[in-house]
Amino acid sequence: MRTRPLGRTGMRVSPCCLGTMMFGRAGNPDHDENVIDTADVYSYSETEDIVEAQIR
Repeated sequence: MRTRPLGRTGMRVSPCCLGTMMFGRAGNPDHDENVIDTADVYSYSETEDIVEAQIR
């Protein structure tokens, strides 16, 4: 997995971050229904390119 520095903490983290607060019991408990939304109208489709590049 690719990583990058997290500021000056000395920690390394994934360049891809997905907020999952509403996954599971706190939001939608059906694991098969949780998705990453990258609608083609968000930033003129650039969000799709960014997410796709991060998961490759």
